[in-house]
Amino acid sequence: MRKQLLCLLAASGLCAAGATAGAAMQSQTEERASQIDYDGFTALTNELGAYRQSRLLQKDDFFRRAALPGALLLDTRSAAAFEAGHIEGAVNLPFSDFTEESLREVIGPNPNRPIFIYCNNNFADDAAPVVAKKAPLALNIPTFINLYGYGYENIWELDGVMLTAEVAWVGDLPQEAMTGLPPALSN
Repeated sequence: MRKQLLCLLAASGLCAAGATAGAAMQSQTEERASQIDYDGFTALTNELGAYRQSRLLQKDDFFRRAALPGALLLDTRSAAAFEAGHIEGAVNLPFSDFTEESLREVIGPNPNRPIFIYCNNNFADDAAPVVAKKAPLALNIPTFINLYGYGYENIWELDGVMLTAEVAWVGDLPQEAMTGLPPALSN
């Protein structure tokens, strides 16, 4: 009888330990899962549709406003693409490097600072360093959503398509910008 009681106590101890470990694993899984919130992202995306539309600026207005004191012209392409060429006066923070800290370092302490964004798809050159993306995947879209999600709501986006030769460009111009022809036809 004593052996049975000891076995029963040992088994209940193992069950309790297993339940505790199981609860801890579930808590860790839930904690990790909460770091990825697809439903939250899609809700934010849907919420921002009309707001983003109201923040699109044509080229002349965009560049006029981006040149005002305190404005930030933000290029979120890769560091390599930025180095190869960018709009004069732009500051680079690659989209993949967005964190609360990195955004605060680049944007500064004022969350209401006007931020002006552009991406590859604003340029018709479709050659390095502004190779076009599929339209629904243009970098402006997730950049706008993420900036807003991090608390920066004074975002303005370049609307329309132009050649890099039509703006103050720093770096090498794509072949098409120099000739007005696609790269295959300019040779």
